[in-house]
Amino acid sequence: MSELPSTGSGMPSGLRILVAGASGASGQAVSAALRASGAQVIAVGSNPEHLQSAYANDDGVLTFACDLADAGAVRDLAARVAAEVGSLDGLVHLVGGWRGGKGIAGQTDEDWDFLHRNLVTTLRNTTRAFYDDLIASSHGRAVIVSATAVGSPTAGGANYAAAKAAAESWMFSVADGFRRDRAAGPGAKETAEAEHSAAVVLVIKALVDDRMRAANPEKPFTGFTDVADLATAVKNLFGRPAAEINGRRIPLV
Repeated sequence: MSELPSTGSGMPSGLRILVAGASGASGQAVSAALRASGAQVIAVGSNPEHLQSAYANDDGVLTFACDLADAGAVRDLAARVAAEVGSLDGLVHLVGGWRGGKGIAGQTDEDWDFLHRNLVTTLRNTTRAFYDDLIASSHGRAVIVSATAVGSPTAGGANYAAAKAAAESWMFSVADGFRRDRAAGPGAKETAEAEHSAAVVLVIKALVDDRMRAANPEKPFTGFTDVADLATAVKNLFGRPAAEINGRRIPLV
């Protein structure tokens, strides 16, 4: 069960939040929840056609196509967002992927490269490019979705669990940066009250959406997190005190 409240998030309106990996079911659900709470959503994906299809009927969402594994492209994206939108208050990283294999010997380099690129490289690039925005915001949030596999890795999923663990470690480092850098500005104090930015890891077993249920009506999806519940959890993070959630690993299962 989620540790986060399902209602009454107290999320301020008018926040500018970038959703990376916005074309998929989870990205669309999170974007919709944030928009409904008054946020300006910047939807980013690698495929322009998929972005257009996902957000064609929502004039309130700005879309940007970008290869988030390309550091130069992400720096260009940050410059475009700053020019067209302004500084960000939130980064929700939903770029994912899954690759498995048969035992340790079956963990291929190709699968590792795919997972590292999607789960780690895109996260490093985006958090570095938008870090200054997030630390400057009075409600800065960086969010990723990780997996229970990190705590109970298997031989067949070794590549996946290792990449997810690396992503979590990076986020905890971002959280430490938020703690340290909050006192860098004039008049800032080394107190929990001064902490206003948070890096958070939400943990699931797997995600499920209506399309998946329709395609597999006989499957119970036990322990899976609905994308709508994920969206609520992400939205609620913006209404909780940063000091309460920064550097936390919060299960949604």
